[in-house]
Amino acid sequence: MPEQSQLTGGQEAANKLISLADAAELSGLSAGHLRLLVSQKKLWGTKIGRNWVTTEQAVRDYMASDPRPGPKPKGKSD
Repeated sequence: MPEQSQLTGGQEAANKLISLADAAELSGLSAGHLRLLVSQKKLWGTKIGRNWVTTEQAVRDYMASDPRPGPKPKGKSD
């Protein structure tokens, strides 16, 4: 078994994958909604076998993008 420092880039990336159920706990969104976001290409994700996965960083990036629908609030100077 290879040591952690000997992992290839692909193996490191695979270690960072999380299920959409785990992503749902992280984001506060449902796993079904996250699957919809993946299908709309608003959130990176892929299917491995029968399971959908994403990364914690992809979820954090999506949540930081102010994903709420509708008009955005105007600043105080407006």
